[in-house]
Amino acid sequence: MEDRTMKQMQQDVHDYISQFKEGYFHPLSMLARMTEEVGELAREVNHCYGEKPKKSGEEENSMEMELGDLLFIVICFANSLDIDLEEAFNRVMQKYHTRDADRWTRVDEESAT
Repeated sequence: MEDRTMKQMQQDVHDYISQFKEGYFHPLSMLARMTEEVGELAREVNHCYGEKPKKSGEEENSMEMELGDLLFIVICFANSLDIDLEEAFNRVMQKYHTRDADRWTRVDEESAT
């Protein structure tokens, strides 16, 4: 599949959800779904990097798929609230560039010392 912008991804999700009478879930239900997906991602991270190995016969999931599920529900949440995620992301990045401009040690500063 070709690379898509966030606007295109939001439209793809909207086109998919719009084919069903139920449409988007209510915000509280979506927050619950998002929490569930974060839990599934946490479980995968714990299996890969933590101290909890998978049980024998336990289904094989991947962090890639769990992150994809999380992205899908985030897009659903944004679409249901009419939020442009590109605009939201740009505003957040501006906040980080401003607020955290001197918070962390930059790679180029570390190599100069």
